[in-house]
Amino acid sequence: MRRVLKFLHTMGAIGLMGAMACLLVMLSFTPAPTSLAGYALMRGAMGAVATWIFLPSLALTLLAGLLAVAQRAFHNAGWAWLKLATGILMFEGGLVYVQGPMRQEADLAAGALAGLVDPATLGDTLGAEGNTLWVLLAVSTANVVLGIWRPRLVRRPIPEPAAGSVAPMPRR
Repeated sequence: MRRVLKFLHTMGAIGLMGAMACLLVMLSFTPAPTSLAGYALMRGAMGAVATWIFLPSLALTLLAGLLAVAQRAFHNAGWAWLKLATGILMFEGGLVYVQGPMRQEADLAAGALAGLVDPATLGDTLGAEGNTLWVLLAVSTANVVLGIWRPRLVRRPIPEPAAGSVAPMPRR
């Protein structure tokens, strides 16, 4: 079970980081909203990547990570709890600042192309979305580093010698 969870968590992380990198590249090539047809096409593609790759990968990574942390072997591992905290940040940031705005902007662009929405309302979120993706990509990278190197983040107390025993000489 442990290997299956690790495999699923790793596959989810690959998809998640790949989707974020893809979205960053697409953001850098997105035409200005004045070129409405190209803008709507690119935003539609970004909305599809966010919906069909980013979101399922995020869910898989978080779910497999939560199930892995539930195992006793990780209860005293500080790195696992740090990964859990940053995983929750990834989930919230992914839903609120990536998935939602990408879908909303794709719908607005399609509406503007159909003549239902004023094109002047488009393109306000490009910079914020890019910044959010860079931050989430950095947090994801930190999670990968924590998972690979597993640093000891909690110091273990040195046991006191039993009553009546002689304490060892400290090393110099």
